[in-house]
Amino acid sequence: MKVVLTIAGSDSGGGAGIQADIKTAEAHGVFAASAVTALTAQNTIGVIGVFGVKTEFIIKQIEAVLSDFDISAVKIGMLGGKEAANALAGILKGFKKPIVLDPVAISRAGSRLLDDDAKMALMDLFPLADIVTPNHFEAEYFGLGTDKSAKLPKCNFLIKNIFPDTLKATDRLFLQGIFAKDFETPFAQKENTHGTGCTYSMSIACNLALGFSLEDAVQKSKNYIYHAIKNAPNLGRGNGPIRHQM
Repeated sequence: MKVVLTIAGSDSGGGAGIQADIKTAEAHGVFAASAVTALTAQNTIGVIGVFGVKTEFIIKQIEAVLSDFDISAVKIGMLGGKEAANALAGILKGFKKPIVLDPVAISRAGSRLLDDDAKMALMDLFPLADIVTPNHFEAEYFGLGTDKSAKLPKCNFLIKNIFPDTLKATDRLFLQGIFAKDFETPFAQKENTHGTGCTYSMSIACNLALGFSLEDAVQKSKNYIYHAIKNAPNLGRGNGPIRHQM
């Protein structure tokens, strides 16, 4: 059985972060190990509080997993600060298995989640990742173009939902900074999308761990996330979670 390590924050509402990643792994027939970077008190309405885990303990969690499991892929989500990002760069430099980086910096509502120092440290992780998956707000924040003619840094990027006001959900893949392909589905719904970004990036990590090519992993994950949103269980009083198990 393949093992994917997720490095991310915890969501007390169960829809995003570590909780979403573990559910996604189960849906793909993959085992999830985890390193928790932050505890959040949140629900479908919003985030009430965040308690960051000390960097040295984040590193202990990662080292404990890497020393015992044969890890087939790593998914990186919420890191929170410069220190954690820098420490993670030191651990993963030279890591030979696929790395998927979801650069949690701007929320779906457009709220900024990082200071400038943490932003630069997070960008230093881009070259270590097999694919970086910013949403369109984050792409702008990191200075990444979204047009097909754009020349991005020589990394692989999947920029999500580049046309948010249309009837289609379009994600744009750049390979080594050059446009490669668009992935499209109809918009499933807008009411229950909590944890979509976390789930999407974890799905890609799982599919890479299972041996699929990068483009096939993205296509499979795009289809998975569409159905997960479409079949959302409609829980909570706000932006509800999606259905991870199909």
